[in-house]
Amino acid sequence: MNSPSDLADCTATELIALFKSGAASPVEAQAAVMKRIDAHNPILKAFSHIAGIESAQSAIKSEAMWSEHRRSGAPVRALEGVPTSIKDIILTQGMPTLRGSHTIDANQAWEIDAPATARLKEAGAVILGKTTTPEFGCKGETNSPRTGITRNPWNTAKTPGGSSGGTAAAVAAGMGPLSVGTDGAGSVRIPAAFCGNFGMKPSFGRVPAYPLSPFGSVAHLGPHTMSVQDAALMMNVITQLDARDWTSLPYDGVDYLKDLDAGVKGLRIAFSPTLGYVKNVHPEVAAAVKQAATDLEALGAHIVPADPGFEDPLEITTGLWFLGAWTVWNTLTPEQQKVTDPDFRAEAELGAKLSALDIQKLNIRRGALGSQMRQWMKSASNPQGYDLLITPAVSIPAFDAKPAGHTPMNPEAMLGWTPFSYPFNLTQQPACSIPCGLTRDGLPIGLQIVGPMFADALVLRAARAYEKLRPILRPTLQTT
Repeated sequence: MNSPSDLADCTATELIALFKSGAASPVEAQAAVMKRIDAHNPILKAFSHIAGIESAQSAIKSEAMWSEHRRSGAPVRALEGVPTSIKDIILTQGMPTLRGSHTIDANQAWEIDAPATARLKEAGAVILGKTTTPEFGCKGETNSPRTGITRNPWNTAKTPGGSSGGTAAAVAAGMGPLSVGTDGAGSVRIPAAFCGNFGMKPSFGRVPAYPLSPFGSVAHLGPHTMSVQDAALMMNVITQLDARDWTSLPYDGVDYLKDLDAGVKGLRIAFSPTLGYVKNVHPEVAAAVKQAATDLEALGAHIVPADPGFEDPLEITTGLWFLGAWTVWNTLTPEQQKVTDPDFRAEAELGAKLSALDIQKLNIRRGALGSQMRQWMKSASNPQGYDLLITPAVSIPAFDAKPAGHTPMNPEAMLGWTPFSYPFNLTQQPACSIPCGLTRDGLPIGLQIVGPMFADALVLRAARAYEKLRPILRPTLQTT
């Protein structure tokens, strides 16, 4: 386990155990991961910025911390020496945050850490660099004018999804066990499903953000990992308070590791294979998710076939999203607008057609949906509701990786193929994607687990129970 080639495939939890025992060091782990990045990032294009020298220096400091811990028992931080990456939407001091866009000048002072970045650094994480995103995180696949096409480590002809596609591809390929992404309509869960790793969208406000997204209160930050335990470890770090985010939830001090292995026995879980409105689910996806429901039942959960009872909220999601694109568009000069992604430009043009009254009506419909789901899930006022809801994460496996602008932009083209993800951005509930099988073509399939608002720990607990039965697999990486 202490050879560099093996260390790149370790989870954060495994690395910490190795560091504690002295069987491996943060310097060795950083070197192993950088070797993996050097070999595979030219193909996958998962990183937009690689901080090789800086991360090596950070690893040396972490190695000294672990040496002192082994010598004297001195405390070490929660993520001391663990290689970690940051999505290129999230500010990182000393590294450019380019948002996949030619409109951003890389040659400026990068002096601010976003809350998640700051907490990860404070916990001792070794920051490897920034992972790729479509321009301004505008879509569910990762291609951009600035960084080109990011590819899926399971099959490089396929997309890793998006918008946190670089994040998911990096983690799945062993280019750092931890990464943080953003999710505005599925942007953590879609690439987690396509790349076969664990991705979580916590309750809105659970992970503080700064600056706040121009796409508004559908935007969440969350972990990408190769184990649920690693995600819980990250949640303990990135959920800590940051006063810059006035929309964030009060820090509740929850230890996400504490009851992680409590299982699902006795939980009442709704199983909705179509949410009541999805007409086209790939048959292999449907079969794998149905089997996952059977597996959870075998673990002691009460599985109840049930649909939440709402109509497809695609129009609400895309309307509010297009407004966000139009907002960003109007911060750009005419010269900058000329070099934008054609998909982003098309979204902005669609947003320009919406009136103030249109947006108000969409927000009223969103409020009704959120209220409905709060009432439907189990709570003090509805003890007969559901502890959790399970669905497919995405209705199809990963599709072909293509350049920006390959399909005319409209609501259906943007999100029609991922109808299970965006409703829970509107409702702000915690939701995750965990691998539940492979297609005959060897592409990952994701199971989505949705919890009541604020029940982030319960979502992790259920995912952990499933993971113990069906461990997460890594792809065999292609070398050409």
